[in-house]
Amino acid sequence: MEQGSRETRRERLVALLVAGIALVLLVSSVTWFAGGQTGVGLAQLFLGAGLAGVAWFLHRRSTRH
Repeated sequence: MEQGSRETRRERLVALLVAGIALVLLVSSVTWFAGGQTGVGLAQLFLGAGLAGVAWFLHRRSTRH
């Protein structure tokens, strides 16, 4: 296996991991809003959206190699 394809596969796997974490944060933020802790819910939404952006960037980067 070439070094380039290993790096590409690793980037793709990291992108999937980060996307999964972002999804969990975004979906579970609803519980903070329901519990009356809006600030924590907003922070979790912001972090989840940021991680989703990072996952998108990593995925795009891995497909361009």
